[in-house]
Amino acid sequence: MNIRHFIKQNRDDWKQLEQSISKLGKHKRNLTGKEFDQFSRLYQKAAQHLSYSQTYFPNEDVTGYLNELVAKAHNLLYKDQVSSFRQIRTFFSTTFIGLLLEQWKAVIVAMVLFTAGGLAAFLSVLDDPLHLYSLLPEQVAQSVNPEQLGANHDAIDASLMSASIMTNNIQVAFLAFAGGITFGLLTVYIMVSNGIMVGALAGLYWHHGSSYAFWAYIVPHGVIELMAIFIAGGAGLLMGYKLFAPGAYSRGFQLKRQAKRSVQLLLGTIPLFIIAGIIEGFITPASLSLEAKYAVAVLTLIAFVSYLASGKVLLRKNNAKAALHS
Repeated sequence: MNIRHFIKQNRDDWKQLEQSISKLGKHKRNLTGKEFDQFSRLYQKAAQHLSYSQTYFPNEDVTGYLNELVAKAHNLLYKDQVSSFRQIRTFFSTTFIGLLLEQWKAVIVAMVLFTAGGLAAFLSVLDDPLHLYSLLPEQVAQSVNPEQLGANHDAIDASLMSASIMTNNIQVAFLAFAGGITFGLLTVYIMVSNGIMVGALAGLYWHHGSSYAFWAYIVPHGVIELMAIFIAGGAGLLMGYKLFAPGAYSRGFQLKRQAKRSVQLLLGTIPLFIIAGIIEGFITPASLSLEAKYAVAVLTLIAFVSYLASGKVLLRKNNAKAALHS
């Protein structure tokens, strides 16, 4: 049986199970005996279809779709309603990390686009510092003064600066995510343009022999901040790709499915932006040694990698338990 015939033959059952999940989840009530029998039958069929799809179509979208469908049905049948706190904990401990691991290639593409823009701008400004004015907005370019890097710490309102930075970065991430609706073109522009801004500034400070100080003011918050932007950008790029090449499904279906996953990835980046904003508002402008600021960057990187590693381990344990009960 080829994949198109497989989908066509079983699509009605999957749609019926989807409708049942949506109805029961919306009304938040227990199943009656008749509903339980029908729901259980549809769930078992979908589980069998998932097993078949994993065997014969392991890399196709239908396998991921069935995996999500069966998981939702399983939760309604066998799990008690969980508290909001537990839902949040589960999302950040496993769900977000699982989505990130599934879509890491798109995140890498977003990072490559940012890096390409940054490297091109860096080399351009290194060749001629006046190129800075053609690469950056006029107001930004005119406000840059390498000789005053880190000056006037006491004049900075850290709370206001932190809130402003968090708002701006979340807006950038949202635009990068929403850019997926343009087949990813807006997302590509945002990734490259943000890379150009950082690269142009890095080139200017290199030209003035202030690179060590410049990066000391960038990397403490930049490690977390850029990773969050790459994740949001990857979500937008993947949405755009699914719209451009929907495969066996319609573009409308792919938009609905991938938009949900991308929104979850975007939500997962919000705590990262909050952390980055706090660091950028309170630590970056503080009167600390440059070495101390680099140490903060290393600690944030270790913390983020540890978070991903622990989440991956927990995800494997949960998958193993689910396999035993299926």
